[in-house]
Amino acid sequence: MTPAVRGPARRTARATVALGCLLTLVSAGCTGGPDGTSGPDPQDQAAEGPIVVASGLDVTGSGGVRQQLIEEWNRQHAGKPAQQAKLVELPGGADQQRSQLLGALQSGSAHYDVVNLDITWIPEFAEAGLISPMPEAETDSEADNDLDFMKRVHATTLWNGHSYARPFNTDVGLLYYRPDLLTKAGIPTSRRPTAVWTWDDLYASVKTLGLSPDRPDDQAGWTTQLKQYEGLTANTVEAFESAGVQIADNQGRYKATAGQLKKGLDELLDRTGRGRVRPAALSSDETASLTDFAAGRAVFLRHWPYGYGAMRNLLEPDQYTVNRLPGKSVLGGQNLAVTADSPRGDDARELITFLTSQQSESCLFDAGFAATRASVYNRTAEPCWPGVAAALRPAGDAPKAAATGGEGTPKEQGEAERDAYARTLSAALNEAVQRPRTPYYGAFTHVLQSHVHALLATDSPDSGKAATDLDAELRDVFAGR
Repeated sequence: MTPAVRGPARRTARATVALGCLLTLVSAGCTGGPDGTSGPDPQDQAAEGPIVVASGLDVTGSGGVRQQLIEEWNRQHAGKPAQQAKLVELPGGADQQRSQLLGALQSGSAHYDVVNLDITWIPEFAEAGLISPMPEAETDSEADNDLDFMKRVHATTLWNGHSYARPFNTDVGLLYYRPDLLTKAGIPTSRRPTAVWTWDDLYASVKTLGLSPDRPDDQAGWTTQLKQYEGLTANTVEAFESAGVQIADNQGRYKATAGQLKKGLDELLDRTGRGRVRPAALSSDETASLTDFAAGRAVFLRHWPYGYGAMRNLLEPDQYTVNRLPGKSVLGGQNLAVTADSPRGDDARELITFLTSQQSESCLFDAGFAATRASVYNRTAEPCWPGVAAALRPAGDAPKAAATGGEGTPKEQGEAERDAYARTLSAALNEAVQRPRTPYYGAFTHVLQSHVHALLATDSPDSGKAATDLDAELRDVFAGR
């Protein structure tokens, strides 16, 4: 662990809040009271409960695992009003949630103690002084506990040599496929995804599927999320990294060239070429792509781990399985951080310790999230809290319209299949790459999505021109211009 920032460094971090208003694309400004004077300092408020946790919507549904974990914390702290916790879920997509959190923390319009941040937002919130560095481990036990976090997952909490959060739930791109549809097309088991599968292997299977006389007219080889939102950024970075193209270094400095960007764009165009990807992918998000997969309109699917739990509501156990994504896969997920001006900092950090404990991470994994601790995958972790385990339901914001019909709830896959999934997920997380680390991530992803979506939508894509234009804009973005 890295030491906490103290003294002048902390004051410098606070001073950057004003600068953060200029650097972030939010509608809410850094304002004081209605008459232009500064509002009350939250540090002067009494450190009374509840501890307020702000988070995006839980993909495990209403009353999902995050809310259940908060309720378990409250049960364990019954009779202590100042230590009770409350979960506030923010509506909208990731970009909207980011804007809401930035606006609230900069203006002081909402007093959050803990924020559940997308891993790509850590540099921005840290640079603006909106979250506090986590304290250094004081005992060997605490240090060992931190080492249980998967190395690449824990690295998402770092910025400028300090850890600003704890990993809560993680994510990584996976390749789902339909064994029943592959069998129907005459593709033998030996030609199905393995740990060493490549995109060329996938293309070969897609070609065979296209030649099958039994293939429905609306069935494509694979689908993914190419709508103009963060899913497109994830798919693009995976293509770039698979082609050996890194957009920025770990300090947020731009390092690509127009020639390298063209190489990455060409890789993405190969993956999404006509006859390979489902055309509807260009307007698909996670829910839409999962619906197409479950309905048999795509045989392969690039999706996140929670899709594995969602499949239980959509398909029979022998109709789906999962393996690692060919090439590189990007990390996703959220980290828990304490807001810089929380008057309940100590209680907030204690709550984060609870929410990221082995027992809590086991609950998250059981509910369909990817856990952040290695012990969950090697079966040495403590089991899920009994009260939470009893309340958990099958995971997923699964599109009910895609259900395959029949009465009752489809059966889960067997223990052997679930163990294989856990091994696959662990291996993928241990080799995943990050999206660019930069305080200007919001501007970066907006520019990337705009150029890439326009390129994919045209009938005659010119990757050279797109790369030149993208290079010029990204140079400005990473320089903060």
